[in-house]
Amino acid sequence: MAELLLGNVEESVTDEEIGEFLTRYGFPPFSSIRRIPGAGSRPAAMVVFDDIPADRLRVLQTRIHNLFWMNRTITALLLPDRDES
Repeated sequence: MAELLLGNVEESVTDEEIGEFLTRYGFPPFSSIRRIPGAGSRPAAMVVFDDIPADRLRVLQTRIHNLFWMNRTITALLLPDRDES
């Protein structure tokens, strides 16, 4: 499982729009998405990919980090693997 934190995503952007955006830049379909409300100006979306290794996601992440999309500059951060045992 790999997790990608998309920062500065407008709250009105739908999950489908996020999926289309990511697909346009070569990402596979995500497994789930969770919205993280911002403290006013920078809400985020946690995008989970169950079927992609983190090293491949790291390559894709560089394609969208600091990209201007939907009137905002998006940040993309790959979160480190967590040991959930």
